[in-house]
Amino acid sequence: MPFIKKYFIYLILLLLTFSGCSKTKDIFRRADIKDTPVNVDARVKKNIEEGRGIRFGKGSSSGGTFDFASSNELWRASMDVLDFVPFSNASYSGGVLITEWFDGNSNDKNEKRDLKITVRFLTNEIRADALDINIHEKICQSNGAGCSVNKINSELEPKIKLAILKRAASLEKNKFSKNSKDFLSKRRTTLGDK
Repeated sequence: MPFIKKYFIYLILLLLTFSGCSKTKDIFRRADIKDTPVNVDARVKKNIEEGRGIRFGKGSSSGGTFDFASSNELWRASMDVLDFVPFSNASYSGGVLITEWFDGNSNDKNEKRDLKITVRFLTNEIRADALDINIHEKICQSNGAGCSVNKINSELEPKIKLAILKRAASLEKNKFSKNSKDFLSKRRTTLGDK
């Protein structure tokens, strides 16, 4: 019995200690409907301003949404398809891949033709409008007259886009089949089935 009295006294002292804290009173304060916004975004904003919570992603005062390239099939597929040429810019956070200039095989012996491919990611979803692919052409005269750079429309653009989308779909399919195989093997070992 003295054991129970001892813990009962500690509990009462603990409650008395916390009852004097202003933060404890705020926790148990009844919310008034006129003080609480109905809109979810307004409520979140009000709570953040009052220091009651944090929000990750859009609308937060700091930080942001962090997606990693290894988990994005479109990004990985683009890197695989364009692995024949080095990249001058590969900014995952900016959503752009830009290759360096590479030989474009000119038919004219008096000029040098180089190409550069730019891939812009418009969404992380694997769909036809997820990518914007541009090809630029640089033609330099061999007599030293100068170079001209132009954006060109080429049949290579839709071929690159199709190759990236096919590769991304394949990567996503493999990810889901691997995850399901892992799940089934873990389930079998848990249940004792072999």
